Amino acid sequence: MASSSTSVPAQPQSFTSMDKDIEAIGSHCRYTYCNQLDFLPFRCESCKGTYCLDHRTETAHECPQAGAWAAARRKQQLTSSSPSSTSKPTLLTATQCSHPQCKTYINTLTNVGVSCHNCNRQYCLKHRLREEHDCSKLVPLGARTPSATAAKFDAQAQTEKARVAFARLRAWGKEKQTAVLPKPKPASNAARVVALNQLKKSAKGDDKIPADKRVYLHIEAEASSTTSKFPKADMFFGQEWSVGRALDAAAKQLQVQNVNNSGGGEEVKLRVFHVEGGRLLDFSEKVGEAVVSGNTIVLLRGVGPAVPDLIQI
Repeated sequence: MASSSTSVPAQPQSFTSMDKDIEAIGSHCRYTYCNQLDFLPFRCESCKGTYCLDHRTETAHECPQAGAWAAARRKQQLTSSSPSSTSKPTLLTATQCSHPQCKTYINTLTNVGVSCHNCNRQYCLKHRLREEHDCSKLVPLGARTPSATAAKFDAQAQTEKARVAFARLRAWGKEKQTAVLPKPKPASNAARVVALNQLKKSAKGDDKIPADKRVYLHIEAEASSTTSKFPKADMFFGQEWSVGRALDAAAKQLQVQNVNNSGGGEEVKLRVFHVEGGRLLDFSEKVGEAVVSGNTIVLLRGVGPAVPDLIQI
């Protein structure tokens, strides 16, 4: 008796039997005159159709909705952008220059921000330099601030240092002023004119200075505080010269070691003492305003900053 279920012989498998499913791998180009099967088709984001390599652009396949994708993307960018990029910057939406007196907004399209590596702050182009925002007086952001005890000791040390320098200058003025004072000046006007003419004949200086713009002075180097090859000299300077410039010229003429421009503390700096005025001259003062022709100035070292009217003559 034959079995009711008949076994179906298995058909032999081959690679040719996959031909009927080959279209499932790729997609036909939807362009009317192409219809090419492409295994890596391209999708148009405007009309949502698939196309081959040759017709992938909107112009090539004559897209009925050309430009729709670009318009939709532009609209999305405008709606999703932050208010700070489209509106005027404010204190809430922009960064302001760290200078306390500057209200410029930085890191915008018109103003670039510059970061200072010393104080770790950002400034506008006007205050980007250290001298413009007093960088030396600022505590760097993120730096460890000194304790109250350490700050107190530093303040006491600075005060004591200033007191010592002040006392040293007063002592020098009382003890040495008589020694460096010039000889008694002539009483008559004629004698003073003769003495000034002799000073003009012996004085040395920059020949480029006009004769009517010169100030003639006696220059001395105080022996107890500095060492010079020539202890005295007669020189002339320009009226518009600063005291610091005159000091450099005098130190060069007397061959005194001058390290004022090389840094260091007050103990190694040279200062200019005006004998007739009884005070130290500040480096920024004008020679024509601080002294007059015939006066005497003395080069001192390590006497501290300029303090006016220390010695009463």
